[in-house]
Amino acid sequence: MVVPTVVQRHLVRPLRSVGLFKQVITRNYHEIRDAAEARRGKIAWCTSLGPAELLRALGFKVYFPENHGAILGSFRASEEFIPVATAHGFSPEICSYLTSDIGAFLRKETPLRALYGFRDVPRPDVLVYNTNQCREVAEWFSFFGREFKVPVLGINTPHHVPEITVAHVSSVVDQINALIPQLEKIAGTRLDMNELKRIVKLSHDACVEWKGVLGTAAHRPSPFNFFDGLIHMGPVVIMRGMQDAVDYYKALRKELDERVKDGIGTVEDEKFRIYWDGMPMWGRIRAHSNLFARFKACVVASTYCSTWALDQLDHNDPIRSMAETYTSLFINRTEGIKEQYLINMAKDFSIDGIIFHDSKTCPYNSNTRFGMPMRLEKWFHVPNLVVQGDVCNMRLVSDTQFETGIEAFIERLMLKGVEGGAL
Repeated sequence: MVVPTVVQRHLVRPLRSVGLFKQVITRNYHEIRDAAEARRGKIAWCTSLGPAELLRALGFKVYFPENHGAILGSFRASEEFIPVATAHGFSPEICSYLTSDIGAFLRKETPLRALYGFRDVPRPDVLVYNTNQCREVAEWFSFFGREFKVPVLGINTPHHVPEITVAHVSSVVDQINALIPQLEKIAGTRLDMNELKRIVKLSHDACVEWKGVLGTAAHRPSPFNFFDGLIHMGPVVIMRGMQDAVDYYKALRKELDERVKDGIGTVEDEKFRIYWDGMPMWGRIRAHSNLFARFKACVVASTYCSTWALDQLDHNDPIRSMAETYTSLFINRTEGIKEQYLINMAKDFSIDGIIFHDSKTCPYNSNTRFGMPMRLEKWFHVPNLVVQGDVCNMRLVSDTQFETGIEAFIERLMLKGVEGGAL
């Protein structure tokens, strides 16, 4: 998900790599635009954790509607478009990425025009989803399949899995294999397994570099924070399988390594190290970054940004590794697996406390609803705070309540004497 404008924040040092980021993202969108509007290639819409590698290997230009939803959210345009989708029968309680995107389509509006010169969202030749995030992506893509009268293909991943078994992976492998002849027919070409291996290798390399970028935040002071990550995660989300993504993260990692060497933190005079669990509030990225920096708190790690550290991808066995990787996502695991993951992250990043975002329209990515925060505090002594909000619909966000909660949480950490990383 890409924030379309560079945020210059009070007390937060900007990264030089923002300029390169703009270049690679713009180049990618221009390729999609040209393929769609000049008919220089086939377009596939894909969910952000769908089989993008398979689509690229077949020559499709790949477009991610979730990214479009995030752009609408960061532009704070969602409140204008969600009611349009609601008027067409979509519940205001379902994913606000979905309702923002569909509402904008129904109004025939998109920020892609101003940002990248699109006439409209790119017309798909096929839509491909994976329900590893939630079932709502299938309904989202089905709407557009009806609107554009094009095929909608999907992978229905086993949900809430504990340990990943051969049966789990084999089920997804079979579904990916079943997609191949259908996609070959639409693409007008046969799948070259060597090309798929090449694409998967590029995805793996970009994800490894991204994981390395995120890992630099384990240093004190942290050279990188969650709000930086929300900007710079763009290539690993929408450009997996492309050389530009690999090259970009190598350049970003080099800059962050320089910061580590020179002892430069992204937040001036860092005192508290915070973990963010759940979705971002896209329309409040600047405000939240400023707020944490004001308290000398650095949000050093997050579940959300780490989702795309997909280092299990293996070009030697591309389809099986894709199946295993996209099934074993944090969002798709049981409570016990998630708890242990958060404990490990708290230790690895010397976390002082966790912020849990209970996103109103994204229950699948909200880990507050079955007692997890209380268990972490009681059993593992992890201070945490639950904040209410939403991913795109800022009508569901109380700025006063959020700010008051964060201020009280920081005061609580000070009283407990955890400054400096107690976990």
